Amino acid sequence: MQDDFLKYQAQTTPHPLAMEVSHAKGSYVYDTNGKAYLDFVAGVSACNLGHSHSKVVNAVKEQLDKYLHVMVYGEYIQQPALELSKLLAKHLPQPLETTYLVNSGTEAIEGSIKLARRFTGRAEIIAAKNAYHGNTMGALSLMDFEERKKPFEPLIPDIKHITFNCDWCLNEITTKTAAVILETIQGGAGFIEPTDNYLHKVQKKCNAVGAVFILDEIQPGIGRTGKLFGFEHYNCQPDIVVTGKGLGGGLPIGAFTASKQMMATLSDNPKLGHITTFGGNPVIAAAALATLKEITTSNLMPDALEKEQLIRQHLKHKHIKDIRGRGLMLALILESSERANQLILRAQDQGLILFWLLFEPKAVRITPPLNIPKEDIVKGCRMITSILDSF
Repeated sequence: MQDDFLKYQAQTTPHPLAMEVSHAKGSYVYDTNGKAYLDFVAGVSACNLGHSHSKVVNAVKEQLDKYLHVMVYGEYIQQPALELSKLLAKHLPQPLETTYLVNSGTEAIEGSIKLARRFTGRAEIIAAKNAYHGNTMGALSLMDFEERKKPFEPLIPDIKHITFNCDWCLNEITTKTAAVILETIQGGAGFIEPTDNYLHKVQKKCNAVGAVFILDEIQPGIGRTGKLFGFEHYNCQPDIVVTGKGLGGGLPIGAFTASKQMMATLSDNPKLGHITTFGGNPVIAAAALATLKEITTSNLMPDALEKEQLIRQHLKHKHIKDIRGRGLMLALILESSERANQLILRAQDQGLILFWLLFEPKAVRITPPLNIPKEDIVKGCRMITSILDSF
């Protein structure tokens, strides 16, 4: 299939990994030669319940027998989407109770930008340096990496950038600011956590000037950090929370949630302020609902913190300079980008899936499914240290 893959599917890099996938189950992906790969990446933090989880698959099959797409988002009452939105509201602090379901994390970012501008009547959006919020034109505009932005300019105007964890930079947030949008934990930058009560300070400054505080929980959300939402670790509460990735149980989804008062501004003046055909798709919403129920009614979140400690215990090595992140959102920081590349590529050859981060070339992603067995964690860590021993 590789020749056809390179010819007929658009490529994102000149050298894709090009594994030919046969099937996937639990914490393993299998290629067409029958080789098993232990998955320490989970579809880049998307498959929080692993692959083909029975409750997700059964929810999808049950919904398939009822109906698929019947109407554009927001017109008909469809139980899976409604129940998913209610369950999100149940687990979010007030007044975060109204959810707009979309098709991906980056579309949810687009919707949150529009909502903030519509609600405040202001234009300026402040994002962080080294941020990654997606690759559509609005989300790309939030990035400060000129090498990635330049070929697609002009992007949307009135974007400013501040340094993550910089208190002094909060002076940039003024009465001209519509919104400050941050990743709860910076992903592409190398899994950088907020320090010294930083997110609380951002929230306080936004409140003082009437700006909307948006937190991107696309990667840290849905249990990955040991809490349902990453911001629960950091003494803060956003005005808009954006989710995606792990919410879908392996199917594509995004969502942004705000107060009823704020979200209502998208429904009038003009009507249809945000539109999506397939947002809230009943099959995907059924999968997401099953995923959210499983994560919120099981021990997966506290277990994620235990598994973090297990990984840290078994990945002490002279070539690992740091392990950043929280829960099962971790990044190994090696001595050089060359070492990181070698580790990722050799690991795949040996049956372990690792991956890169966007902006930190020395980082190696460790984001396995939340339900990965502890013995598989130890197995994967031993494979990593064995490869590092050979350097």
